[in-house]
Order: sequence, then structure tokens, then C-alpha cells
Amino acid sequence: MNSLCELDRKDLITRLKRIEGQVRGLQRMVDEEKYCVDILHQINAVQGGLKKVGIKILDKHVHGCVQRAVKNEEGDEVIDELMEVLAKFTD
Repeated sequence: MNSLCELDRKDLITRLKRIEGQVRGLQRMVDEEKYCVDILHQINAVQGGLKKVGIKILDKHVHGCVQRAVKNEEGDEVIDELMEVLAKFTD
């Protein structure tokens, strides 16, 4: 299948590094026994960041791999795969 273009990849890596920093911050907050609500806010921020990364990758996949497969009349398998991923993504 198709991979992400260089610009998309750089943006995603930047976002993932930011999320990594947020997770480290979460670990520090737990270690320092910070207020539970503050930790929960940080968890929400991490989840939001991961969701945005997932949506960007999903968008690239639909407009690349899925679109190409449908044009080549090979869409059924790719669409089935996409639906499986979406089911997991929305849990």
C-alpha cells in the first residue's frame, strides 16, 4: 500500500513527539501525586492528540489507497479493511 508523503510524515512525527512529551508529563504528574482532575485533563489532551493523528492518517489512506483501489475496481477488500479499522477506531 501507499505510504505517507514526506510533508505528512514530518507533521505526524511532530505531533507524535508532542504527545510523547505530554505522556512524560503525565508520568511525572502521577509520580508527584498531582491533583487527579489535572491528570485527567492531561489524559484528555493526549487522547485528543492521538485522535487527530489517527484522523490525519485515515484521511490520507482514504484519499490515497482506498480511492486508488476503487478506481482500479479492487475496492471491496480495501473497503472491508477500512471498515474493520473504523470499527476499532471508534471504540
